[in-house]
Amino acid sequence: MDLSEIQSVKNRFSIIGAAPALNYAINVAMQVAATDLTVLITGESGSGKESFSKIIHSLSVRKHGNFIAINCGAIPEGTIDSELFGHEKGAFTGALDARKGYFETTNGGTIFLDEIGEMPLGTQARLLRVLENGEYIRVGASKTQKTDVRVVAATNVNLLEAVNKGKFREDLYYRLNTVPIYVPPLRERGEDVQMLFRKFTNDFAERYRTRPVRLSPDAREALLTFDFPGNIRQLKNIAEQITILETDKEEPIDANTLWRYLNPVNPASRRPMSQALVPLSLGEDATSYSEREILYKVLFEMRRDVTELKKLVREVLKDEQSNHEILKNHQDLFDDMNHTDAPVTEASRLLAAHEERLSNSKRSDGPSREYANRVVDLDRYSEARSQIEDVEHIAEEEESLSLEDQEKDLIIKALRRNNNKRKYAAQALGISERTLYRKIKQYDIDE
Repeated sequence: MDLSEIQSVKNRFSIIGAAPALNYAINVAMQVAATDLTVLITGESGSGKESFSKIIHSLSVRKHGNFIAINCGAIPEGTIDSELFGHEKGAFTGALDARKGYFETTNGGTIFLDEIGEMPLGTQARLLRVLENGEYIRVGASKTQKTDVRVVAATNVNLLEAVNKGKFREDLYYRLNTVPIYVPPLRERGEDVQMLFRKFTNDFAERYRTRPVRLSPDAREALLTFDFPGNIRQLKNIAEQITILETDKEEPIDANTLWRYLNPVNPASRRPMSQALVPLSLGEDATSYSEREILYKVLFEMRRDVTELKKLVREVLKDEQSNHEILKNHQDLFDDMNHTDAPVTEASRLLAAHEERLSNSKRSDGPSREYANRVVDLDRYSEARSQIEDVEHIAEEEESLSLEDQEKDLIIKALRRNNNKRKYAAQALGISERTLYRKIKQYDIDE
């Protein structure tokens, strides 16, 4: 990957950012541009997919031909065939004259089909014929015509799910997906959000002839922790609002002020900056741990805690003769204290490896917990045991159960126990609220 060439492309097409995922997507677009392959660009709405179609066209041998961008979701189903392939006079009511379609007028160039997932099934069949044979028929005609057009498609939906639901043709999906390009959302681009915000506010300040907006350190941190569901489009709108509405530009914008623009519906619901960080002590090598490993760490530590709590309860009960009967009746609770090894499953192996890494990285500053002179509350112990049994059950499920299912189940349980409060559920899981939000969307969890 030549970063100098990638930077040259960024400058040419006004792309701001240095995230590795963004650089990789640009590099793929540069490599595929010289070919004539069909490209499918995926990414969330507002992430900048159209810019990649322009990169592909401008760096291809078709750069001197026509380029047209079409939003398939914005054209009514009854007229999209006519728009793309043209029609003959009298083909339908209102067709007073013959009309050329985009595949005819763009012959030798590139067509960018945005929101391809919204294309009707009948039109998909026509498009498949164009991609396979370069042939199409005008609406109301019987004569086949030829065209030489490169198709670049884009979507913000999962086309494979649409295929399974019968809303998208499987053969067309694989024909379009010759070369896939994934455009990362803004929340996955790290400090790019600050660079983009600075660029937008400077541009708007110049347009409206005012001083650029400056952010305080806590406001910059708030910018990094916000999810931006509308991606770059949303960030640009916010930058323009702040530039216009904030008249006092002598002082930097603080986090509270910024949050009124980030979340205008309910600004009181903003989360403190500290909650955007994972509240676990992962050591210096924290960045190498995946979210799944963090969840396993929570499981492992909870299992260890309950074992230590069992030991403490047993010692307290032994002190009184009257408690011997309690110990006898509930001996099964203490039988596994000397057999704390987890079952030999993929999950337990990951847990053990994770604990070993953590142990090796800890400083020798003595035990992390002191249990001497601690008063035991048996009611709280019972509650703790009932909660930990659910977690142990998940960790000891049969091997055929996927890790993704376990992760999803953990998230659902945490949400239920915290009345669907993401803030507290995230704390219980040991992950950030932002990560929890992404997982909820990934697993399609109903709250």
